[in-house]
Order: sequence, then structure tokens, then C-alpha cells
Amino acid sequence: MKPLRYISPLFILLVLFTPLNADAQARRTRVRGATSARWEVDSSGDSTLHVTLMQVNIYHRMRDIRQYQKMVKAVKKVYPLALEASRRMAKVDVELDELRRRDRKRYTAEMEEAIKKEITPMLWKMTRYEGKILLKLIDRETDHTVFSILKTYRSGFTAGFYQTIARLFGNNLKLQYDPEGEDAMLEQIVLYYKAGLL
Repeated sequence: MKPLRYISPLFILLVLFTPLNADAQARRTRVRGATSARWEVDSSGDSTLHVTLMQVNIYHRMRDIRQYQKMVKAVKKVYPLALEASRRMAKVDVELDELRRRDRKRYTAEMEEAIKKEITPMLWKMTRYEGKILLKLIDRETDHTVFSILKTYRSGFTAGFYQTIARLFGNNLKLQYDPEGEDAMLEQIVLYYKAGLL
């Protein structure tokens, strides 16, 4: 029993002071607010943590600050819905591949009715601005506009009908997401949201 008493502390010290390889350290390093963090070990055995921080925009005008805060609030509310839309679209794709051609139309109609019952109460509580953000985020997550999704899964007539309704309420189902251009602020907010910083 005495040898075990000496081996335990020795084993713990050995584990604590054994340097990890760079890959293992990079996987275990997570820095909040960073896009990447990695360890580099030089030839003498010293290690250095390299962190790439997320971009931080500074707004001086009150109008820009209010616009940013409004967008943050909208993203917090609708981004989970965009993620859910992406998950459901992937699920529907898998199930449509397994169905025969004649059963696909009935299946998509049933899915549309189920989604209407579930999502419509949430949509009535949204503002037009939140709806616009939702349309852009769905395009971001699925790489398809809402109009093209409707056209693919239902029909061109159905997509046109919903586009007309959206246009009556001041929206557009053909909105595309442009992270480098007009949606740069939205992209930054989404990255902050995904990193858990909002």
C-alpha cells in the first residue's frame, strides 16, 4: 500500500507538467469573443497562444446605436427560427428522396399545413422588420431564398401567391443575404450570437 501513496502524487505531477502537442492544446483552447485560438510551441519548448479576435464596430451616432440594438433584438428573436427552418428543410429533403413521385406532393402539402399551424402564431407576433431579418437569415442558413424554397417544394403558383401577400405587407420573399455588403452588420451580430456573446 505504501508504494501507491508515492506513485499517485508522482503520476499527477507527471500528467500536469507533460506538455501537450500543439493540436491537443488548440482543441482544448476556447477563447470567448475570438474566431480562432491556437497554440504554437517553438523549438525551446515555450508555447504562445495566438488569438484572432472578432471585429468590433464602434458607432458614434445615436441613430446607428439604436439601429444596431434593434437588429440585435431581432436576431435574438428570429435566428432560432431560421436554424429550425434549415433543420426541417434537410429533414424534408431526406424524406422526399425516400418517397415515390406521386406521394411527394401530398407529403409537402401536409408539411405546409403542419408548419402553418405551428409557426403562424409566432409570425403574428413579429414586426415587419423582424420578418425581413428572418427572411435574410433563412437565406443565410439554407442558401436559398424563401421564394425559391416555396417554388421547389410546393409550386410556382404557391410561391407567387405568398410573394404577393408578402409584398402587400411590405416584405419580399426574394430577399437575399449579402454578408459582405448591406448585411455586414447582421453577419457580425449573428457571429456574436453564435459565439454566445449576446
